[in-house]
Amino acid sequence: MSEEWVRGLAPWPKSDPARFGKVDRKPLSKMQRLVASFLARNWVMIPHVTHHDEADVTVIEQRRSASNAAGGVRLTLVPLLVKALAAALREFPHFNASLDASGDLVLKSYVNIGVAVDTPGGLLVPVVRDCDTKSVSEIATELTELSDKARTKGLPMEQMSGGCMTLTSLGHIGGTGFTPIINAPEVAILGVTRVRTTAVPDTDGRVVWRQMLPLSLSYDHRVINGADAARFLRFVADRLNSEDLFRCRAGSADCSAH
Repeated sequence: MSEEWVRGLAPWPKSDPARFGKVDRKPLSKMQRLVASFLARNWVMIPHVTHHDEADVTVIEQRRSASNAAGGVRLTLVPLLVKALAAALREFPHFNASLDASGDLVLKSYVNIGVAVDTPGGLLVPVVRDCDTKSVSEIATELTELSDKARTKGLPMEQMSGGCMTLTSLGHIGGTGFTPIINAPEVAILGVTRVRTTAVPDTDGRVVWRQMLPLSLSYDHRVINGADAARFLRFVADRLNSEDLFRCRAGSADCSAH
């Protein structure tokens, strides 16, 4: 999509809301304006499609709770999601890619994942590097440090650059699904909302209660087709239904396979 087409959009409507009653004006912060410009560009220039699915996280929620009760590094679902995404990017290399300015697809051999962090100054996306070779505990520790820094001191661009895919979670707030905007030049982004307890039939037809996590995958339709997006998200869901995420040891060359 050309810049000429973008400039050809209808102009922003001019109006004077003060004609109809009292108003207050509040300028957007510098960070909000910067983020808004990126989001507007990405939404207009990337043909977004969002695929929704859900993952049964009953097993890893039980394991996570037990791990937290035992002490050590406190785990949320986010580092587990990062680990599952790392495995999926290894399994589906065309998701681990970016489009450059010339339109070429650049395939990456590394696995770095950005995690959106809500800060007082706006949304920041620190990047955790080499997630495929790090344990869940390592990822959790690094994420905590980056998130705390983002919310207090801010982050340099170096710590927000080089991502292969982005994860954004609203699980601490709620929701059942949404359409996250792709973080260009990446070609996909995963959004998650709140885990909910759901009644599902077991193999004998009896009703059992499971912990289900809604997943929302937005992808660039120029690069990824719907069938591959569905396979990718199903792979992530299957990883989240297994204790394998906890078995990866730090520094293991085949960490993404376990």
